[in-house]
Amino acid sequence: MITTAIGPELLHGVLDAVDGERGLLPQRLPAPARARNTDPQLAGAQSQPSGVRVVFRTAARSVELETLRTRIGLVGAPLRPDGAYDLLVDGRPAGSATTSGGKLLMTDPATGEVAVTDGPPGPVRFTLPGRDALVEIWLPHNEITEVVALRTDAPVAVVPAGGRPVWLHHGSSISQGSNAAGPSTTWPALAARTAGVELVNLGFSGSAMLDPFVARTLRDTPAAMISVKIGINVVNADLMRRRAFAPAVHGFLDTIRDGHPDTPLLVVSPVLCPIHEHTPGPGAPEVVDGRLRFRATGDPAEVAAGKLTLSVIREELARVVAGRTPQDPALSHLDGRELYGDADAAELPLPDRLHPCPEAHLRMGERFARLVFGAGGPFHAAGPRDR
Repeated sequence: MITTAIGPELLHGVLDAVDGERGLLPQRLPAPARARNTDPQLAGAQSQPSGVRVVFRTAARSVELETLRTRIGLVGAPLRPDGAYDLLVDGRPAGSATTSGGKLLMTDPATGEVAVTDGPPGPVRFTLPGRDALVEIWLPHNEITEVVALRTDAPVAVVPAGGRPVWLHHGSSISQGSNAAGPSTTWPALAARTAGVELVNLGFSGSAMLDPFVARTLRDTPAAMISVKIGINVVNADLMRRRAFAPAVHGFLDTIRDGHPDTPLLVVSPVLCPIHEHTPGPGAPEVVDGRLRFRATGDPAEVAAGKLTLSVIREELARVVAGRTPQDPALSHLDGRELYGDADAAELPLPDRLHPCPEAHLRMGERFARLVFGAGGPFHAAGPRDR
């Protein structure tokens, strides 16, 4: 087996990478943004490599990727299944596997105490076709993953990024991929593959909070098209009131426009989430029959005093975009319920009351590709011409 040194040139869909204990640790926020952040949840989420893949060309028949993972869990709740590594060969799904070992980071939601158990790196192995092919190994979207070594039975060649238009997306845990079957089947990954664009996914679990340093990251990252999915975390964190929300959205969009004055920019409101449609946050986790669930703990009577619900968020986002589009024709709006709405909730209910199931991720990805990248969609003209 030939060992290829792991360098940033092998990683696509990432904005930074730093030296870890054993190898290279992808970071989805650049160093200046990480320096501004004070929230441990965002720090952990941006270190989970949703949308990040190891990309190369090779005629190998066998590949082994060694990583050091960090699994994340809550005391009292069952652990998520092992994070998946998805293989794509020439753009087509060709296998999925898991690794072993690694660290375990457990947080006690009652006290905030964090405990870390150490473990060794582990390998993930795939069989390849043995001809020259484009190989992508999508890293787990929900485990911090340090890439330690790449081994193949034939040489590899670096594939420079930039061959396809870049779609830069920001959102919450649903955009990061919570409850998706694997990293290449999160709804943004599916939409990107269907549309033939290069995904940079800045979906951060629990952390789409209109942070100014995230807006500056979007401003400074080259992209052919940008989308921001706003709302659910603002509600379930009970972060702000109606008076503050619209100005914060305006400021977020203003910052993006400072670097992308004419780039197609799409604002997406929240998908349907029954617990928060008319009930404010904060949201709270609970374990019911051994399974993690979420509930809304706010009082609907407080909406009149300015507390936010998803219904209020949608009204405000539609109003903000409508007020800006006369001066900004490249700005558009999508009601998130067109991706997942009442009929979908009846057929495919949210298994933990907050995040879509794997089948719903597939549906949302297909719909986004059709509504946004398809003919007449806001990203159609900026996407590939050979679709």
